[in-house]
Amino acid sequence: MNVYDEAHKLSGAIRESDEYKKYVEKQKKVFSDDKNKEMIEDFRKKALEIQMEQLSGKEIDKEKIERLQKLEDILMLNPNIKDFFIAEMNFSQLISDIYKILDDVMKLDLPEK
Repeated sequence: MNVYDEAHKLSGAIRESDEYKKYVEKQKKVFSDDKNKEMIEDFRKKALEIQMEQLSGKEIDKEKIERLQKLEDILMLNPNIKDFFIAEMNFSQLISDIYKILDDVMKLDLPEK
């Protein structure tokens, strides 16, 4: 068995999965509207800023988190954006599950000192 061939098969299986197909479909639909695309990109930028602050050890301003949550609530009122976020979450879960499976192989049983 060639591991690279199997990786290509996995890649193909992912592309054929319902989760991937729905994600691509919803992404095309929501990003076809420039306003929706702009709002999603703005939301992601703000979420990333908060994540980076958390990773750097900074204390996060609660108001900043509340504003991000309110923005998310507003975005979720838009059915196309909501459908896109749900499809994205489902696809992300699929990828996360695959990583977990691969992680089991990568764990090394190293002898303790």
